[in-house]
This record gives sequence, structure tokens and C-alpha cells, in this order.
Amino acid sequence: MVAIVDEENSISARNANLDETDFEILRQLQNNARLSNKALAERVGLAPSTTLVRTRQLERAGIIRGYRAAIDPGALGVGLQALIAVRLREHTAADVAAFQGYVLGLPEVMRLYHVAGADDFLVHVGVRDSDALRDFAMNALTTRPEVAHLETGLIFSCVEAGDE
Repeated sequence: MVAIVDEENSISARNANLDETDFEILRQLQNNARLSNKALAERVGLAPSTTLVRTRQLERAGIIRGYRAAIDPGALGVGLQALIAVRLREHTAADVAAFQGYVLGLPEVMRLYHVAGADDFLVHVGVRDSDALRDFAMNALTTRPEVAHLETGLIFSCVEAGDE
């Protein structure tokens, strides 16, 4: 692939075409965002200065949006995770915004996906146990005026791309 560059020789935030080295930098950082620039450079086969320039270009272009810690939910007392499919009564902008704003404020919510298809949202939740999951669904979701239907699926395990 050919990288698209602007006049300042940086990756363009729009229509950014990445080369294999850029993808390898992203893979390495996604797997371990705490890698030092020197270690990252060794893994991708570049000089540290070149690696730093490329990483900063990826950040400026918005391709790297931030760095996060991977936290073990079990260590925090989360014994059960689930995906709750939510169908709204009406798919209006106001209902979508109201539901999204409400759900993102709930401490049990780990992620929220706005999806296409029969359901409108997938709510990824982490709770203590099945009683807490039932209470969450009944008290936090079914009481919402915009919610028409819920369907809950338990998560047995989760393996992310790049996990070893």
C-alpha cells in the first residue's frame, strides 16, 4: 500500500492508507500500549526516531485515539458478563439519544453498541451474579419508556484479536 501524505509529510486523517509497518505498529501497541518507543522500534524493525515519527503521525491522524489499561473484571467483583439486545419502541433521534445517555451513566455498563437489524442496541454489562443481572435488566432497562424489548445473552468467555 501507498501512504497518503499531506504537505507536511504526515499521514492524512482522511482516507489514510497505511503500510505494513504502520499496521505492525498498531498491532504491537494494541497488544501492549505500554511498550517503550525503543522496544516498539525493535519489534517493527525501524530506528526509534522513525518509529516515534510514525506513532505521532498515527496519533495526529486520529487512528490512535488513546491508550487504555486492560482491567480484569473478575478482580473487581464482576462474576458475570452479558450482552443485552435492546429494541426501542420508536427509533427516533430523541429516543436514541435519551437511551444512550442514560445507559452510559450506569456503572454496570462496560460498552454500548448502536447496531442495525432487529435490535437497536447491544449493551455489554458486567455484574456480580445472575441475580444482579436480573435486577439490572428489570430495574435499569425495562423501566425506560423508550424500551420495547430485551433479550439477554451470557458471555462465557472473551478473546480479543491479538490476545495470546
